[in-house]
Amino acid sequence: MLWHTTRFRIDLSTPKVMGIVNVTPDSFSDGGSHADAKSALMHCEQLLKEGADILDIGGESSRPGAPTLSAEDEWARVGPVLLEALKLRVPVSLDTCKTEVMQRALALGVDIINDIRALQAPGAESAVVAHGQCGVCLMHMQGDPSNMQSRPQYSDVIEEVRTHLQGRVQALVAQNVSRDRLCLDPGIGFGKTPQHNLDLLRRQNELLDLGLPLLVGWSRKSTLGQVTGKPVGDRLAASLAAALASVHQGAKVVRVHDVAATVDALKVWSASEIPPILWPTASQSAPQSTTLLNPHSP
Repeated sequence: MLWHTTRFRIDLSTPKVMGIVNVTPDSFSDGGSHADAKSALMHCEQLLKEGADILDIGGESSRPGAPTLSAEDEWARVGPVLLEALKLRVPVSLDTCKTEVMQRALALGVDIINDIRALQAPGAESAVVAHGQCGVCLMHMQGDPSNMQSRPQYSDVIEEVRTHLQGRVQALVAQNVSRDRLCLDPGIGFGKTPQHNLDLLRRQNELLDLGLPLLVGWSRKSTLGQVTGKPVGDRLAASLAAALASVHQGAKVVRVHDVAATVDALKVWSASEIPPILWPTASQSAPQSTTLLNPHSP
């Protein structure tokens, strides 16, 4: 299984680690740690040294109750970081839901658009369709960051997430977006109670029949704090456990803050040869390196 992106074909026969780079002053876990371009780029380089396969760069916090940022302010944060990160010869993802920011990033050559709103903003679908090559991650969210945790309700959370993601996939495929460009995220913590999140983890394999790779982000989430009683800075062990459980349930990409520890945990998990829940055609061969399509591109 390959995830087709702007410059890369990402081999998903083994789980990949997406390192989080928040260029924000107010993200729930590491807000302010990498809020300027220089420190954010240094963080990118550090995550690559630790073994990150993909960098996910975002300029607007999506924590519950987070204020909305203008497209211009968001671009002022992420634009300089993207420009330099694209020189690092690894897949670069942009975490945004704003069409204008997507368009400017795609013009630079960004590889993946990671959208918590699943390209539902006006013009977002058209931006991806017009580009023709970028990878896309479609996430499920009930409500929006300003109200998503008010009173999230589902009759069957896994079925409603599945139906929503299926609809978004169908909308893009109808516009000739190739399925091998798409990846799906169930949206842990986005309009869901702790029980909803745990149900999604327990039944995550039911999303595999959508026929697309899953990207899952449990890193430092509040549900882990509810389960363990630990504050956000002490959730490393819980984050690792959730990442491994997600991979065992078929996730192909885990989005994390703690790259080095996650890489090590996945190495041990892989070496243990515990039969995971995988795609019927998934290869069990040794990891293959991500392929650079154009070595001369930025």
